[in-house]
Amino acid sequence: MTYTSYIAHKDKYRDGKEHSLILHLEETARLAQKHAAPWGDTFAYQCGLVHDVGKYSNAFQERIRGKKHRVDHATAGGQLLYEKNNKSILSLLAAYCVMGHHGDGLLNGGSDMHDTGDDITLFGRLKRHIERYDAYKTELNLHQMEPLFQQWADGFDAAFFVRMAFSALVDADWIETERFFSCENMPRGGFSEISALHEKLKIHTVRFLNPEGEISKLNQMRNQLLKNCLSAANLPSGLFTLTAPTGSGKTFASLAFALNHAARHGKRRVIHIVPYNTIIEQNAGEFEKWLGAENILCHYNDVQYDNDDENEVILNKRYSTENWDYPIIVTSSVQFFESLFARKPSKCRKLHNIAESVLIFDEAQMIPVPYLMPCIRAIKTLVMQYACSAVLATATQSELSELFLKHPSQKPLLLTEIAEDPQTMYNTLRRATIQQLGEPLTEDALIGRIIAQKQVLCIVNTRRRAQTLFARLYKAEPEGTFHLSTTMIPLHRKEVLKNIHERLSKGLLCHVVSTSLVEAGVDLDFETVYRERAGLDSIVQSAGRCNREGKRNLEASVVIVFTFVEGKPPRMIQPNIDVFGQIARKYDDIAGGEAISAYFKQLFINIGPERLDMKNILPMFNDGAKAVSFRFADAAMAFKLIDDTEQHMVYILHEAQELETRLRSGERSRGLFRVLGMYGVNLFEQDIRALEKVGAIERMDESVLLLRMEYYEKQIGVTLLPEGGQAIFI
Repeated sequence: MTYTSYIAHKDKYRDGKEHSLILHLEETARLAQKHAAPWGDTFAYQCGLVHDVGKYSNAFQERIRGKKHRVDHATAGGQLLYEKNNKSILSLLAAYCVMGHHGDGLLNGGSDMHDTGDDITLFGRLKRHIERYDAYKTELNLHQMEPLFQQWADGFDAAFFVRMAFSALVDADWIETERFFSCENMPRGGFSEISALHEKLKIHTVRFLNPEGEISKLNQMRNQLLKNCLSAANLPSGLFTLTAPTGSGKTFASLAFALNHAARHGKRRVIHIVPYNTIIEQNAGEFEKWLGAENILCHYNDVQYDNDDENEVILNKRYSTENWDYPIIVTSSVQFFESLFARKPSKCRKLHNIAESVLIFDEAQMIPVPYLMPCIRAIKTLVMQYACSAVLATATQSELSELFLKHPSQKPLLLTEIAEDPQTMYNTLRRATIQQLGEPLTEDALIGRIIAQKQVLCIVNTRRRAQTLFARLYKAEPEGTFHLSTTMIPLHRKEVLKNIHERLSKGLLCHVVSTSLVEAGVDLDFETVYRERAGLDSIVQSAGRCNREGKRNLEASVVIVFTFVEGKPPRMIQPNIDVFGQIARKYDDIAGGEAISAYFKQLFINIGPERLDMKNILPMFNDGAKAVSFRFADAAMAFKLIDDTEQHMVYILHEAQELETRLRSGERSRGLFRVLGMYGVNLFEQDIRALEKVGAIERMDESVLLLRMEYYEKQIGVTLLPEGGQAIFI
């Protein structure tokens, strides 16, 4: 059958309004070209021009007009480019993008020699028999692909380019489709440009640098760091470190660097990447205070932007989480890095908007060691190939410079320290003394020590230990005793943090048992901190919660490192503990810059280079480079900073009956799961099995696990020690 018009989409809600296929292809191509400028504009244009060329088949035109059969429309464009360009390397790179734009996304390359049309690989899809789509010739004038001028060091660089071009294509396709279905009324924008935000922050910068009255020693050091950041912002784009202790004003100073650097060098956005959701909430709140809430987009698991059609700002943010079209992004390390190695269109859609950004990695030392090499390589590629500047900001700068130099590149990528004299700043701002206990403690002895003091934070290595210790401490002294752990839903953690802040500020009794989630950036100030032995970086971070405001005597503000008589530390942090022991025996000042540098050097030596890329992510792109066979699907499955094969989300919905009703009615929408995140807890498989054994968990399906309300205590979270069908009651 021959059609007089070919359509890409049909809107059944607007009297069957039709979306012209050639118009969709041309508009998508132009938008993809814009997204990929200047690093791959012509390549992205050509991908956009053929991405839906399979819709010219009679089978698809029948389906879009009402027939109920499935049609593969994504394979055709890849095959067409491959054949039209003499099976060139360039056409293979484009085929990844085009064939992946619909469905599961980027494919494994596979083997041209062995794969058949039945294999779900790039080379398999290139051999797949599909419906004829010759009608494209009546509307589409296709030219040879233009050559690229990029110089790639290896397969990782080439695969990264594919991923970025794929992102540009997917975002263009989705935006162009949205425009058709929404009659051009999709909520977008509503924020200030980088230049305006730079001017807005200047007001606060001038106020900080020119305070009224006498300036304290602490504020003098903060101002010096701010001046260092403003000066460094004039340097060319590149890779920077910002080594500054807790309380030095690092959050504001790093933002000042980012906006000044962005304004000077034409960067499009600032992306602030942090390891913990609690820090995201805290830092985003500060950014909103300085720059306005309408200019700050948060994107992490716990955030939710409600479907409020009356609130234009909320609507803009809800849609911008899909592609990060916003000037200031505050996101989690998990969201950022897992997106860089993802394969699905929805996950990759935002990636092209990372190009030409200033990236601030807050608490950079917390990039998980098993994924350190691929994360470093991704940062390096963003800086060298996509005009990003990156800042590794931390109080305990790890020895990453050698790792950045080890990777192949056209030129070495050196790290430039922004702080003028980190060691002097550390010595000046040191607020606590770190001591080690010679003998292990029983839980009873530790509880006795905590009760004997007024405001104490105790950080332990496991969630299970935190629960049992808290329960015993609460029975001994219920007033002012709190628990913080990821066994608690985010909603309750926020409430607890608010109560802790209030008691600390009023000088009231306050005893907190926590896991390490309080170590990085959480704004708490205790008289004394007990820290179960861990890595040196964790111990130094713990010290940042002791005498944080510098109002107490240094010698009287103590961080006490201890071990328990009973129980072993988690296997995953045992290497860190071992190296801490080595460094503690060698250095008197275990929190000084020299000791920290030695700690990370020794840690990387002890672990060995193979364990810095535990899942062999880099070989998935480099080993098959000559054959242009990249293992995108395998890498996406393997790269999980939070391993969802070991952890699963369990929802606690007795305070959210409406959400439970929606789940039970069968709803499984992305919007629903975004809201559910505030009521979810990630649990290890072994804990889930223990809870299932006593009937604590209901499996609605593989993706939805509900916890019975008697196994959740608001102050303690999900009990990890279910006994006889009972939770831990306090």
